[in-house]
Amino acid sequence: MKDRRKFSDKSLREIIFSIENNFQILSIERIIYEFNKILLDKNPSKGIFFYYKIGLLKIILPELINIKGIKKIHFFKHKDNFYHTLKVVDNISNYSNNLWLKWAALLHDIGKYLTKKYRSNIGWTFYSHELIGAKMISSIFKRLKFHKKKNIKYIKNIIKYSSRPITLISYLTTDSSIKKLLVNMGNSIEDLILLCKSDITTKNFFKKKQFQQKLDFFKKKIEEKKNKKKFVFPLSGDNIMNILNINSCKEIGILKKLLKKAIIKGIIPNDFNKASLFIKKNYLLKNKIKKKGKSN
Repeated sequence: MKDRRKFSDKSLREIIFSIENNFQILSIERIIYEFNKILLDKNPSKGIFFYYKIGLLKIILPELINIKGIKKIHFFKHKDNFYHTLKVVDNISNYSNNLWLKWAALLHDIGKYLTKKYRSNIGWTFYSHELIGAKMISSIFKRLKFHKKKNIKYIKNIIKYSSRPITLISYLTTDSSIKKLLVNMGNSIEDLILLCKSDITTKNFFKKKQFQQKLDFFKKKIEEKKNKKKFVFPLSGDNIMNILNINSCKEIGILKKLLKKAIIKGIIPNDFNKASLFIKKNYLLKNKIKKKGKSN
């Protein structure tokens, strides 16, 4: 009753009346227009659940109804992915009001219905559900009469790579793996990380904290990779030769690597004067160690 009072305006009455009259009153475009308003709410789950209760969700997005329910075989059971999805959409609303990101959150697990499989001694698996889910998007939005190709492509991409950061959360993750993800996601990488963050719905405090820490570590690695890509040296090779009064040699390359590492890690700012002092100190230190080694 609480949900119904919240949505009991003229629009809702028209929608309910349309359902009762087999959708002869309102077009699908009008219904989705109202649904988008629900998605843009701070707690979209209330409106989505109300659509479910009145039978409208089953008609416009049966893919969400398909992932509802818990199945148990022996000691193995999987979570109710419908309620999980509602929580994810609410979570992402705390970080962003991007309508298309919310659509991606709403549909990120729809592929689980087609990929769900029970395996003895392992339990329930949903292998490649994100790839299958991404492939379903075009037909869903065609049915809903969405024709904005750019937004559809964005949603498909977010869903397709929604599990990728999780597989890359490791201290052993290679730079090439991160680079590949950055190339595939482009400017949407931050939105993908927000979805992963919102996808943490476990009630286990320690598990949740551990996963968030790993995700923060992964985000840091992404930032490092992005900074490397756009890194601009405060000193050129000629600057270093003039500062140290030396000719071209392999030492310059070594010093530039040390300088870059120090700037990326935040040890020194990306500043000409600070970089000059850093180069001098490291050059003197290297020569001191060399002389000490020779004397021994």
